Amino acid sequence: MRSLLAVARKELRQIRRDRQTLLVMAFVPVFFLLLYGYALNFDIRHIAMAVEDRDHTPESRALVSSFVSSGYFELVATVGNTREAERLLDRNDARAILVIPEGYSRDLRTGITSPVQVIVNGDNANTATTVIGYASSILRSVRMPGASDQAPAPINVEPRIWYNPELRSTLFLVPGLIAYISMITAVVSTALSVVREKERGTMEQVRMAPLSPLPFIIGKTLPYLVISFVSAILVILSAMLLFDLPMRGSWPLLLGAIALFLVGAQAQGLLISTIADTQQVAFQVALLSSLLPTMILSGFIFPISSMPTVVQWITHIVPARYFLVALRAVVLKGADITAFWQDLLALAIFAIVAMGLASLRLRRQWA
Repeated sequence: MRSLLAVARKELRQIRRDRQTLLVMAFVPVFFLLLYGYALNFDIRHIAMAVEDRDHTPESRALVSSFVSSGYFELVATVGNTREAERLLDRNDARAILVIPEGYSRDLRTGITSPVQVIVNGDNANTATTVIGYASSILRSVRMPGASDQAPAPINVEPRIWYNPELRSTLFLVPGLIAYISMITAVVSTALSVVREKERGTMEQVRMAPLSPLPFIIGKTLPYLVISFVSAILVILSAMLLFDLPMRGSWPLLLGAIALFLVGAQAQGLLISTIADTQQVAFQVALLSSLLPTMILSGFIFPISSMPTVVQWITHIVPARYFLVALRAVVLKGADITAFWQDLLALAIFAIVAMGLASLRLRRQWA
């Protein structure tokens, strides 16, 4: 027992001296609790909804009000035709369109069943199923004007699912998996490549060579960029062959989005390599900074609109969030660049900032 306590005291002193290990042991559990507790939310709220009201009567406005007051839907726009609704769905400005037909109030008064259409963005099969359930429940609860609470209005719900009419979960999961696999591969491979030079002691030889940091960075990352790019294309082609992933948009747009995303991921890996001194630390930091954000904070599985406001702000620095929007817009929706140019711009900004920070840190270490 005396020997056991002596070893325990020695280990406690060692932990107390190793502030980094102590910080990780204290911080990481709390971080995971906050991240999973707030970000992982299967309840879908704040669903962006647009309305195409062809009736323009107090009854139609009351129907819209019942959607908004339910707490599940937020009215973001009023459209005049289906073309405007399609643009909103392409840009992800709305996830559902409520179409109230002309003569809706007249049908209610005369007891004729009125067909009310709900158009839902189906790029996320789980969210689309939930949205249809919410909308159907609200429409079934609408009551006849001036009638008792036991008299439901004669409304026929007509749901339409765009981009994924069969609500196949693979069409929702495969684009997310493409982003997930590409992000981890690019970040980890780049982070380890520079740190490997440090561990082997060859970094000093590189510094003595007539070579500036910029050619060194480009030369180190270019092979991994090519490999990651080819790997991403192979994953997409395999998904098309094995899971019937459609390709409804432009291949040049898709390739451009992939290239921007991978450049940003490589820049992130370079930044990690300038911080870490060993491959073990670089691998852990690369996984922590790419795996969890891509899985949880990108909208891959959990809708960003259902997360707390603070967590939604954090998602703006996750590049996979923007890549998923662009990927689904091209592959599933066949949208043109006007629907997601802001997401491509965000990917470009992330790549420039990450590459700039990595270059600055490497220049300081080079000097």
